[in-house]
Amino acid sequence: MAKETTYAGMLGSWQRWLASLSVNEDLEYLQVQRGKLEALATEGQDLIRKQSELLAAKQDLSKRLREVMGEGQRLVTVLKGTVRQHYGISSEKLTEFGVQPFRGRRRKVDELPAVNTTQAG
Repeated sequence: MAKETTYAGMLGSWQRWLASLSVNEDLEYLQVQRGKLEALATEGQDLIRKQSELLAAKQDLSKRLREVMGEGQRLVTVLKGTVRQHYGISSEKLTEFGVQPFRGRRRKVDELPAVNTTQAG
């Protein structure tokens, strides 16, 4: 029989062990270990159930977080435009809000003519 690697598989295996131990009277001396295994199986089932509940809650929270962050980003975009309109696009006051003021465009540097590097010789 293959070794169980999933928690559900392990718990199923443990349940089979518990059932077999409870019907075999010649293994009465294993009652202490059986009790421990039964307690661990119960706790394992509870923890798996709680983990599933938390995973579902995490998914809900992640969805809400995406919604909140998207809405916040849209609002900041609107605020940036409003602050630009209020102070003017060139105002240095915009830097206080993390907005780059318009400082004009740089002039294009005239391209130098290409130099011929081959020598006639």
